[in-house]
Amino acid sequence: MKIILSLIIVSVISTITVYTQSFNHEIKLEQSSPILLGKINKLGLTNEPYHSWFSKNHTAYIPNETIIDSLKGELNQFTIKLFMGTWCGDSKREVPRFYKVLENSGYSLDRLTTIAVDRHKSTYKQSPGGEHEGLNIHRVPTFIFYKDGKEISRIVESPKNTLEKDILRILSGQYTPKYESVDMMHTLLTQKGSSYVLENTKELLPKFKNKTENLYELNTFANVLFYANKKQEALVVLEFNTLLFPEDPNVFISIANKYYDMNAPKTAIKYYQKSLKITDNQEIRNKIKELTSISNQG
Repeated sequence: MKIILSLIIVSVISTITVYTQSFNHEIKLEQSSPILLGKINKLGLTNEPYHSWFSKNHTAYIPNETIIDSLKGELNQFTIKLFMGTWCGDSKREVPRFYKVLENSGYSLDRLTTIAVDRHKSTYKQSPGGEHEGLNIHRVPTFIFYKDGKEISRIVESPKNTLEKDILRILSGQYTPKYESVDMMHTLLTQKGSSYVLENTKELLPKFKNKTENLYELNTFANVLFYANKKQEALVVLEFNTLLFPEDPNVFISIANKYYDMNAPKTAIKYYQKSLKITDNQEIRNKIKELTSISNQG
């Protein structure tokens, strides 16, 4: 009996240890602060070096109590996935506030899944556990609200008003997330493919012009696609962006940089030259010179 009991205790301890180790995995980086990656929880965020910014912003934020009262009870009908970066300024500001809103609303934190994503190019805004896959995580933090397993809405990067006001509008079904252009493009690529975007650009442009505030919306989305090894889709989005913002040299530099990374110097030069037609830039001229030399050697 003692042997069986001992085995049970060892098994329980082992299970607890494995569970604990699966959360709050920290990566220590050379010449920069460590970051958390994968599934994390509040315990991880209240340990140093994260505690300094988490505690400060959690304490300082005072949610609207009237709105908090409206969230109580109803919010627990939802599950939430939160994607953040412990390296990201927006996450450092909004995530502690979000936790406070949830806590003041009586929300059960076991219904919240928090995932820390990477910042390195090869794994840009990705989680090592793959939790980001298929969810269009292009900016962090992203707070995704689910009911009965179905996504209802999300808050992207920062609230349109305040976190508690945005959440209340989500619960009432009256919320439209920021970055509508990215959501539109993600839907097109997922449901119809990049070839559809290429073949229907003229028809799509007017729809996107009304929904796209600046070039960085689709540009950031394209970066995420590119480093997720969806290079063809990324290039299609960047090409589309040059048509949305044809007078901005940065859209041409962005796509040129991707071809540069892909070791396609002639194509990179073509887009760098287009940027120079809008604004002269000595750095870009130097890059063209460098790439011309490489291209001639090839």
